[in-house]
Amino acid sequence: MNETQVQENEKPQFYLTEEQHPEHSTMLGFWLYLMSDCLIFAVLFATHGVVGRNYAAGPSPADLFDLSLVAFNTAMLLLSSITYGFAMLQMERNAKMETLFWLGVTGVFGATFLAVELYEFYHLIHEGAGPTRSAFLSSFFTLVGTHGLHVTFGTIWLITLMVQVSKHGLIPDNRRRLMCLSMFWHFLDVVWIGVFSFVYLLGVLG
Repeated sequence: MNETQVQENEKPQFYLTEEQHPEHSTMLGFWLYLMSDCLIFAVLFATHGVVGRNYAAGPSPADLFDLSLVAFNTAMLLLSSITYGFAMLQMERNAKMETLFWLGVTGVFGATFLAVELYEFYHLIHEGAGPTRSAFLSSFFTLVGTHGLHVTFGTIWLITLMVQVSKHGLIPDNRRRLMCLSMFWHFLDVVWIGVFSFVYLLGVLG
């Protein structure tokens, strides 16, 4: 063995002795994202609280909102949260087809929620109560519309994950993604309960 080979053998060798766990950083990053979303919705709720009674001589919440329709839409979103929980239980059992089934049911509930919300927006604008009619309606459309955009994104994400699970199964990466979407979906439910109580109920009954 020549001198060069001896020197190379004496160089320290660095090996990974532990399996890397990127899911830890992924979950932490997603929690940070949810906290930033909390701040966005907090600002929107605060804005609505300040200007929510500025009707500019226009219609008030009691004139515009159909609480039975909003209650139905609330039930759709809450049911979607329950069915997503069923999907997660099936994921823990490593039951691929059952997981996909409950994810599909969740997607149907989410799409129904979005369809009803779009109908409500169309109806309000058709009645002349668009977002430029008053400060109240501007804050209403901004808050509810922002939540609706989040549900739209979540539904697209849900469909994408269904495709991934159907192709690759419940591999660790897909499990981690399903966990992140679970937190996101339940977060949207909590926000909507605030919207239903603060915007609709207090607006009509307050």
